[in-house]
Amino acid sequence: MIRLGVPSKGRLMEQTFDWFADRGVRLSRSGSDREYAGRVEGADDVSLVLLSAGEIPRELVAGRIELGVTGTDLVREKLPGWASDLIEITPMGFGHADLILAVPDCWRDCDNLDDLTSIARDFRAAHDFRLRIATKYHRLVRAWLAEHEVADYQLVDSQGATEGTVANQTAEAIADITSSGATLQANNLKILSEEPILRSQATLFANRVAADGPEMARFLAQLGVAV
Repeated sequence: MIRLGVPSKGRLMEQTFDWFADRGVRLSRSGSDREYAGRVEGADDVSLVLLSAGEIPRELVAGRIELGVTGTDLVREKLPGWASDLIEITPMGFGHADLILAVPDCWRDCDNLDDLTSIARDFRAAHDFRLRIATKYHRLVRAWLAEHEVADYQLVDSQGATEGTVANQTAEAIADITSSGATLQANNLKILSEEPILRSQATLFANRVAADGPEMARFLAQLGVAV
């Protein structure tokens, strides 16, 4: 039996259901929206498990599900060395979002990482502590900043309403996922001109051990994708 983990609510769940339906597999929730059981029609030996998108990487690695739909950002943030445990089967063409670094609009002389490096150095000298960047993507942001040789900063954890941390004076900059940039603009923030830290989208992943089984091969062939 292949256990397929799918986001349990919202637009991401609906788009996932549509993606599978386009390939002849109908996924549906059993009962009310408060229930987390589901049904699969059009595929043998496949069961549906409804989870939060953030839980799916962990459940895939643990082997409690064999296939899962989640964002590439969540896999790369939550799972160091993820490629040893998971296989990226296929991007699904929805759920697009970029992980970006943004600073206040009023920082007129800060348009790129070179500018931020200078500002961070001056900030530390003036305030005797490092410039704060609010984010929940610590691993990805730290690696990206190290790659670009930015050192005078500290990451502060933000698990919600990250865009508001600058206005609330708990951070000087943010690193967060955005799709349209509208929320950033509403909070008087601008994105630095570099390429995003990561371009993310909904992606179908498989547990690497389970991917070798004949059931998986048959199901993926039915979907028109392959390991």
